Amino acid sequence: MARSGAISPAGWWRLAPPPETVHLPAGDVCHSDALLLLQALKPKSADIIFLDPPFNLGKSYAARGPSDNLDETSYHRYIESVLVTASAALKPGGTLYLYHIPKWAIRFAPVLDRHLTFRHWIAISMKNGFVRGPYLYPAHYALLCFTRDNPKMFRRPKIPAPKCRHCHGYIRDYGGYEKYVRDGINLSDFWDDISPVRHKKYKNRQANELPLEIPRRAVAISGRRGGLLVDPFAGSGTALVAALEANMRFVGGDVSKRYCQLMQKRLASPSPKGTPCHRTILP
Repeated sequence: MARSGAISPAGWWRLAPPPETVHLPAGDVCHSDALLLLQALKPKSADIIFLDPPFNLGKSYAARGPSDNLDETSYHRYIESVLVTASAALKPGGTLYLYHIPKWAIRFAPVLDRHLTFRHWIAISMKNGFVRGPYLYPAHYALLCFTRDNPKMFRRPKIPAPKCRHCHGYIRDYGGYEKYVRDGINLSDFWDDISPVRHKKYKNRQANELPLEIPRRAVAISGRRGGLLVDPFAGSGTALVAALEANMRFVGGDVSKRYCQLMQKRLASPSPKGTPCHRTILP
């Protein structure tokens, strides 16, 4: 990976970007720890910060760093530092999204609440549930949404009304309001129409990968044409692709150099495997 100590022409770096940074036409890709990347950003520079950290489940993410399998106190301390630093990098009216499992989302929500304003706890339904000890099986991931003061950008995207795959009729009874759902229904805070895990047929890496529709919806709700999206746990670059599709700028990073190289490749041709390129139209 090319090394660059120069200040980004876009001006979102405090002094200089992390040492191993590649400057692309629409943004920067950094081989960097997430916290160090966020610390290098100018305060109040990001329109959207999308955080999808490792869940501390002991999984292998190709050397994703020490935060994959820490004791709970150390993990909490690290992610709390990330959240506090990310909050400082958010513009007034900007939006921060944190994608996590409920166990940790409920612990990190109070951290964010000290610095930002709570907007939504979005539940993304799991398609496969596995019993874990003396608990109900986990059935959703949490996508927390916080803003700095009132959001400057907020839209309610429409999604198709769910239909039976056999008869193609509406699954729900809309009564006399059926004509109002023909062009779609307003997105709610419960997403059961998409999978929280990308099917292996469309994955860009062997490890878990976020489906593109999740950051696409975050961008559709909170994005601004020409605005900046930051993802310091970018993995294969899915959130950066969503930003690029919508004509946003981006800063993404990962501790794996291989993933950073993968990001560059995807951003050169952002249409995901097996899926037509999608464009989110932002004002």
